[in-house]
Amino acid sequence: MTTSEAAGPERIYQQALRAGVFQIQRCAACEHHVFYPRVACPHCGAAALIWVRPSGAGTVYSSSVVRRKPEQGGDLNIALVDLAEGVRLMSRVEGVAPDAVRIGMAVRASIVSEQGQALLVFVPEGGRT
Repeated sequence: MTTSEAAGPERIYQQALRAGVFQIQRCAACEHHVFYPRVACPHCGAAALIWVRPSGAGTVYSSSVVRRKPEQGGDLNIALVDLAEGVRLMSRVEGVAPDAVRIGMAVRASIVSEQGQALLVFVPEGGRT
């Protein structure tokens, strides 16, 4: 089963990305933001999760460069990004060389299409950093 065929919250998340919308969940009971998509709040256990659009603003928490041969797509970075809403996501930062991504770098969420699938990536805030 592919991610886009998954049931429940993951499916809702993927459908929104395909429509060009980035959203995360927020618990109506304790008001914490939640990511990855779930059926219950990991903070209080409530099932009252609602979908909200985050600001998209984030900060690189950590980054690693995956070295690949050019014919395999070249080097890429894998980053953990803390969103302003308090959740951490794994993604990548585009628009700069993979080894130029730095801890503390301000980034902004962006949706791209890759091999027919919508993906959430991040770009440096205000251009190159």
